[in-house]
Amino acid sequence: MTIAVLSVASEAYPLVKTGGLADVVGALPAALAPHGVAVTTLLPGYPAVLATLRKPRALHRWNDLLGGPARLLTGTLDGTHPLLVLEAPRLFAREGGLYTDALGRDWDDNWHRFAALSRAAADLAAGAVRGRHFDILHAHDWQASFAATYLRYHPVETKAKSVVTIHNLAFQGRFDASVFPALGLPGEAWAIDGVEYYGGVGLLKGGLEAADAITTVSPTYAREIFEPAFGMGLEGLIAARGGRVHGIVNGIDPAVWNPAVDRALAARFTERSLGRRPANKRAVEIAFGLEPGDGPLFTVISRLTWQKGMDVLGECIDSLVAMGGRLALLGSGDAALEHAFRLAADRHPGRIGVRIGYDEPLSHLLQGGADAILIPSRFEPCGLTQLYGLAYGCVPVVARTGGLADTVIDANTAALDAGVATGIQFNHVAADALTTAIGRAVSLYADRERWAMVQRRGMRADFSWAKSGRRYASLYRELLSA
Repeated sequence: MTIAVLSVASEAYPLVKTGGLADVVGALPAALAPHGVAVTTLLPGYPAVLATLRKPRALHRWNDLLGGPARLLTGTLDGTHPLLVLEAPRLFAREGGLYTDALGRDWDDNWHRFAALSRAAADLAAGAVRGRHFDILHAHDWQASFAATYLRYHPVETKAKSVVTIHNLAFQGRFDASVFPALGLPGEAWAIDGVEYYGGVGLLKGGLEAADAITTVSPTYAREIFEPAFGMGLEGLIAARGGRVHGIVNGIDPAVWNPAVDRALAARFTERSLGRRPANKRAVEIAFGLEPGDGPLFTVISRLTWQKGMDVLGECIDSLVAMGGRLALLGSGDAALEHAFRLAADRHPGRIGVRIGYDEPLSHLLQGGADAILIPSRFEPCGLTQLYGLAYGCVPVVARTGGLADTVIDANTAALDAGVATGIQFNHVAADALTTAIGRAVSLYADRERWAMVQRRGMRADFSWAKSGRRYASLYRELLSA
């Protein structure tokens, strides 16, 4: 029996993307198809999404979806898999980012925008559109998690089960209590086991209370969020629902991330043709104004935030250069961190190169040309950049947390001798620990034979969606048979 899944999210590659969430949501339909699961993706009707629709057809209309009209349009996510788009111009037709205005400030009505998306998803799962049946409602992060809440309190009884995936528990969608009356929920939902959260409304909290299953994007993160240090105030709820929490590591899409066919590279290569890789390194050096050197070329492709440990990296820049390393950084985030990295580039011309912003093709080139990628995150639910690094022979140097711990094998002596090492891990996110890890990378890079062995072992690792897709399909079947 084919399982019909409605996957609802605020972004999906290749239509709209601000981070790894989009990559995961975009990859799920193809990942699940071999396992008897048919995924339909529901997205907000941002201008960029509407522009991709060819001859869109209105499948359903709401005269009043949380205060205004809306339409459900049909399309395809990638030319193959079905897409539904919630067209509500009052909520989504605006200039700026997906979640922020042109000045980077959160839209004041984000609660309204994503509650409407969630309500539309719940209506679909409850059978609002004739001929469209869904067995599973799978909601991603706080922007969509309220779909499980609306399904829980829906006036139409349904057999559909709900799954909420936590991509990052730090982002919870917390809003003032004054928004509750506009959410269209019964009064009973305003309760500690409902949507009330420290006197306000918690969109993610409400979804986690209502979901039939909760997943995180790595097994280690699934264990970590039971602890106050990682639970972000929700560890009590997680503990209470512990039997419903599952850790399923993310995968990567080899159709998008494959150095053998990647057109963003100056030279394509495989694990058997690493000799072609230096052409990409030279292209990175040119793009970032870096001088050639004998030491390793490190890269950072990241949001420049505290969570990502970028403040700690800033403390290590001078040491990295002193050890013979160079750095090509691509990212944006906190203004103070952006400024600090620009100053580092000024201090070390030709050794440090910084691009503020995000550039998808350039991120591919960096993975294919840099020797190692630095990921000193304080917490990391899964992380995708280390997976891209492994696939492209860009050795990850990572903090031992979340998905980073699950996907990178530390190059200690035993692992090197056994030929299983794929990167370098360190425990404590502090300047001394990161500096030591960078030093280990510099020393290992000097042994080119062993360095190439680590590269090849990482490139041979299977982080495609095959295993993860099978795990999700198994979870869906467990829910439907319960």
